[in-house]
Amino acid sequence: MADAPSLDAIRAARVRLGDLVETTPVRRLVSPQVQRRLGRTEVFLKEELFQRTGSFKPRGALCVMLDLSPAELARGVTAVSAGNHAMATAYAARVLGTTAKVVMPKKASPFRVAASRELGAEVVLVDSVHELFPRVKQIEASEGRTFVHPFEGPKTALGTATVGLELVEQAGPLDAVIIPVGGGGLAAGMACAVKQLLPGCQVFGVEPTGADTMHRSFAEGSPQAIDAVRTIADSLGAPHAAPYSFELCRRFLDELVYVNDDELRDAMLLLFTEAKLAVEPAGAASTAALLGPLRERLAGKRVGLIACGANIDPATFSKHLADAVAATPA
Repeated sequence: MADAPSLDAIRAARVRLGDLVETTPVRRLVSPQVQRRLGRTEVFLKEELFQRTGSFKPRGALCVMLDLSPAELARGVTAVSAGNHAMATAYAARVLGTTAKVVMPKKASPFRVAASRELGAEVVLVDSVHELFPRVKQIEASEGRTFVHPFEGPKTALGTATVGLELVEQAGPLDAVIIPVGGGGLAAGMACAVKQLLPGCQVFGVEPTGADTMHRSFAEGSPQAIDAVRTIADSLGAPHAAPYSFELCRRFLDELVYVNDDELRDAMLLLFTEAKLAVEPAGAASTAALLGPLRERLAGKRVGLIACGANIDPATFSKHLADAVAATPA
């Protein structure tokens, strides 16, 4: 069984990260529309979209890279990503005085590709998500760069666990926490921290129906893969699960639920109108789960959500909101 980060280790990691990452705010989401749709449920939103580079990803990347030797830093790092992890790795490389070469799919958001380059990364584009890992292996072998995994490993989980630590410290006792799941790195760390701090708290993972890697992995009892990503929440579109994050998710998540693209757009619209937040689809996933499949089960509870990222271009964001408005009953 994989060793999970202890609370002492998580607290020490947060101290070590220092001001390289923000302690992002937690806000109670209160409005007439929220009350109409969720009744007496108390919603506490961890606004991790205000993190450096616009997502939670720097926490894990920095926890990995802070342990690199001077020689390893001199050779640089490499990563695979649809965008958020590429940006985080580029940021971490810049603040630690090294270089990053990131591999991204050609279908990645041009906004995120440009942002990764702006942060100093060299970007290599490949035809599909299934070419990402083979290409990064070539870079490791030929250039001696250290691979910074987007979601797998104890150090990555240690970084993402600091999100759960902050959420509980800021919000106080919670009955439930809902966490988006892509490769499982955020859910593994956050759930690990929340369950140790609040053993009685229910922790749910949420996946889009078009990228259900963790659902398949739970069903089979081992990490599984998907053939393609079929959701607007592309940053939740990990091509496969991996052993360590899978084991932590299986140990600390009580249940997985699905949301579809229409539910994601609806949650994006609510967060924009009621919280004044412009989030990417993945950033609305936990809100979508509370508005949809978990609404009745968590009615009247104190629920922690996370807006995990906001890296989306204005045109795509506007189209998703327009589609959500068009689908809203008059």
